[in-house]
Amino acid sequence: MAELPVNMAAANEADEDLCPIKEVDMTVPKTDDPTTPVVTFRMWFLGITSCVLLSFVNQFFWYRTEPLTISSTAVQIAVVPIGHLMAKTITKRVFFEGTRWEFTLNPGPFNIKEHVLITIFANAGAGSVYATHILSAVKLYYKRPLSFFPALLIMATTQMLGFGWAGIFRKQLVEPAEMWWPGSLVQVSLFRALHEKETRPKGGTTRIQFFLIALVFSFAYYIFPGYLFQMLSSFSWICWLAPKSILVQQLGSGMRGLGIGALGFDWTTISSYLGSPLASPWFATANVAAGFVLVMYLMTPLTYWFNVYNAKNFPIFSSGLFTLNGTKYNTEGVINSHFELDKAAYNQYGQLHLSTFFAMTYGLGFAGLTATLVHVFLFHGREMCNRSREALKHKPDVHTRLMKSYKQVPMWWFHVVLVANMVLIFFTCQYYLETFQLTWWGILLAFAIALGFTLPIGIISATTNQQPGLNIITEYVIGYLYPGRPVANMLFKVYGYISMSQALSFVYDFKLGHYMKIPPRAMFMAQMLGTFISIIIYTITAWWLMDTIQNLCDISVLPDNSPWQCPMDRVFYDASVIWGLIAPLRIFGSLGVYPNVNWFFLGGAIAPVLVWLAHKAFPKHKWISHINMPVLLGATAMMPPASSVNYTSWLILAFLSGYVVYRRWPHLWERYNYVLSGGLDSGTAFIAILLFLAIQSKDINIDWWGNNTDGCPLAACPTAPGISAKGCPAIF
Repeated sequence: MAELPVNMAAANEADEDLCPIKEVDMTVPKTDDPTTPVVTFRMWFLGITSCVLLSFVNQFFWYRTEPLTISSTAVQIAVVPIGHLMAKTITKRVFFEGTRWEFTLNPGPFNIKEHVLITIFANAGAGSVYATHILSAVKLYYKRPLSFFPALLIMATTQMLGFGWAGIFRKQLVEPAEMWWPGSLVQVSLFRALHEKETRPKGGTTRIQFFLIALVFSFAYYIFPGYLFQMLSSFSWICWLAPKSILVQQLGSGMRGLGIGALGFDWTTISSYLGSPLASPWFATANVAAGFVLVMYLMTPLTYWFNVYNAKNFPIFSSGLFTLNGTKYNTEGVINSHFELDKAAYNQYGQLHLSTFFAMTYGLGFAGLTATLVHVFLFHGREMCNRSREALKHKPDVHTRLMKSYKQVPMWWFHVVLVANMVLIFFTCQYYLETFQLTWWGILLAFAIALGFTLPIGIISATTNQQPGLNIITEYVIGYLYPGRPVANMLFKVYGYISMSQALSFVYDFKLGHYMKIPPRAMFMAQMLGTFISIIIYTITAWWLMDTIQNLCDISVLPDNSPWQCPMDRVFYDASVIWGLIAPLRIFGSLGVYPNVNWFFLGGAIAPVLVWLAHKAFPKHKWISHINMPVLLGATAMMPPASSVNYTSWLILAFLSGYVVYRRWPHLWERYNYVLSGGLDSGTAFIAILLFLAIQSKDINIDWWGNNTDGCPLAACPTAPGISAKGCPAIF
């Protein structure tokens, strides 16, 4: 066979190096040095230290009235000078030289691969362990006895179970170039900015200079929305037009209403629930925008002002539990001595009611679930089948080819972790059955749900940066099959939903390691050890706070300005009442107020079919294929606790970044977009910690109108005649 001309061979090689995802091709380096030291003393020391610190700090703040989560980005920045300092000062002596145990504490300059593994350790401590909610609900809200050892088992098995699911679907969710995980590109850009030497363009800045500018700016600016002028977090100017009008404040409130015209000039407001808007692809942003507009500006006002389900008896936007007359529902009055629903007391007290918005969000959750299944089947079904049968037959991209230089993680490692956790879960739930209430068949069903949904939801997450949740369906299923048992419902949700979510978190980290060319076995080790350490620290910290802070989370006893009101745990507890104690039969079933909400299941299944048919009928209209019904229907899944101002502010920045700048100035977008996101995250995180430690922890506050966040107190008022609420005008 004749050899290809040199220029043609070079062209073919260049084509092979192109990634089919433009954003990845513009961001991720296509080179690697397999000899770079990765598992070093610096990595161990800085990784474990950062994991311990973040685990303690985030669990400590989790119970706060204003919870603060410190992301791994702060550690990602902070360890750089420390790593370089250790490289310059620690001895380069080689211990046991010439033997099989030869090692050195200082193999050379601090490198990017060490840095990635340190950040993986930090990621393990960067967010609260979801099962902490169960401990809080059982001990603090239901006031049931719970000892430390079973609590630790629940925390451990919840986090570690996801490794098994991650291993099963690793081939499908990590190696294909189409599974690009947009959020990971933010960290890739930041790693490159912190390590790569580059020449400053004329009249411009290097990426590290731009990062530092963004960090300093966000650090200096956050003192205004974070302390001096808190109204910037939700600037609801429409409420000023009619300060005594409930209607105007319902329309304009960014925190308690529709948020028309409301904006948040605060990075925490913008990125707290939907993630960084700078990491969202434009088509995903457009789907979120469409879903938000349909829900908040069409469905919510129509259902409220037509008084669907007595909507006017309750606030227009609320996650509270109510009686029919709008008063708070007394859940303690309907629990018997066996920690189950007292049906006689419930029938006497009356049905549980939700705000119509809250009921509709559950309906959208139903629709999002069926839409996810149908969408993945129609748009990705053939691809999933092909990859499941023989994933390696597909042509690998440049990053997958480079990763072939390293030993892969054997599948049996994941199987061992999976089986060990399953055995431990069965032991925990059966041995402590009286406390945890979940039977053996409930455990198996939770495993089946997690296994069945990890791949389809992983595909959506990997391509859109949005993750539809399974919390509603897990609560629904066990609530029907095993009603009246709130702890069983919580555990089923954790094993059926959170284990899947944890699996996708591990897959995300594997993709980050894939992009940064980290040896897979080193990545597995860092994930396992970091997760185990964080579990220990989270559990000990939570236990310490629950035992030392009097009336922790009890808002009926705590003063209004108490810093320990635990809003996130309260929402979790309310969900356990809705789905576990009272159960869906008495809410969404024949004995409840909202049985028609179940039609959302059918609507969600039909919606992707309509999009698919339109795509087939009009193949030249490429925009149709970008309509993602699971993302659109799940756009408002974070509401509440997220409010409309979180969405309006996020959508504006996501549009400017993903559409305007990306299309008009692609070179600027490539160079600075993700670096800007990391700089804003880091600066805000640093100043938030400093403000808390120096001022807010000492209850030093400034009382003036600019710190009246949102400024729309009447937005939460009911509008039905004869329904009264504290602080609201009477309507007759």
